[in-house]
Amino acid sequence: MKAVGYRQSLPIDNPAALEDLELPAPTPGARDLLVRVKAISVNPVDTKVRRNAAPEAGQAKVLGWDAVGTVEAVGPAVTQFRPGDRVYYAGSIIRPGANSELHAVDERIAALAPASLGDAQAAALPLTTITAYELLFDRLRVPQGGGAGQTLLVVGGAGGVGSILIQLARQLTQLRVVATASRAETKAWCIELGAHAVIDHGQPLAAELRAAGIGEVDLAASLTRTDKHYAQIIESLKPQGQIAVIDDLPVLDAMALKTKCISLHWEMMFTRSRFETPDMARQGELLAEVAALVDAGRIRTTANASFGTINAANLRRAHALIESGKAQGKVVLEGF
Repeated sequence: MKAVGYRQSLPIDNPAALEDLELPAPTPGARDLLVRVKAISVNPVDTKVRRNAAPEAGQAKVLGWDAVGTVEAVGPAVTQFRPGDRVYYAGSIIRPGANSELHAVDERIAALAPASLGDAQAAALPLTTITAYELLFDRLRVPQGGGAGQTLLVVGGAGGVGSILIQLARQLTQLRVVATASRAETKAWCIELGAHAVIDHGQPLAAELRAAGIGEVDLAASLTRTDKHYAQIIESLKPQGQIAVIDDLPVLDAMALKTKCISLHWEMMFTRSRFETPDMARQGELLAEVAALVDAGRIRTTANASFGTINAANLRRAHALIESGKAQGKVVLEGF
């Protein structure tokens, strides 16, 4: 089968950083779906793994943790899907990725794709949707329909996770949503997605919040550059507030949270699939819930750039954009 992968960790401007490959098709396990991949999207985790996880000598590593495709075969223990179903999912970090014509994924973390979206538009959603949903409802523990009188600060509102988090918070809670962005186009994007207000994360956040008449916030989702914004987020949170973090940090000073008694939460959407937790199937369930919201017109795709067919050259361009820190929404690719 056709696939895109790498044999050594290299800078993205090196043609060997991602290469077109021919690999054996995967054999589905007992609970696996064998999916013919139609479209994918690219996430920051793809670039992080490529830079830091070298394959074993002589082996190729395939990335990709967002896919839409058609089920071609199912394992003997599969109960929820059948051949011909159109599914979407984010996959597992400890298994080969979906940048390949055929891909095996556990049925518990897949769902029927939104019927109202094309393949590429749907492929933008799974990983960031799971991350945002778990962050909001499992980590910050905001009840669905709740949050009245509270304010959520979304640091990095125009990125992949921020773009869906804003929408989930607006559609499923009563929170006031304040996003951060630094460019005119990204500020406009956040407002389009439903943010009540947007402040500039190129300036001190606490001062920006005061200038906007907002003051302190109850909850904060730090989605990018937490090392840069951490002290300002703490200053901006009310006593007994909460912060949820998703990015990778060399160190984080938890003692800085003590005076205000701030709760810190980590969100890692691969935890359930990596450890096969008893509630692993919750990811498939929440993707089904969001698909229904999309088809009802309440949630929109976060796809914002199409980079053509799935091949090494186009994926190198997508990785380069993400590494630049200027991506808005999601980059999608479709077809081999």
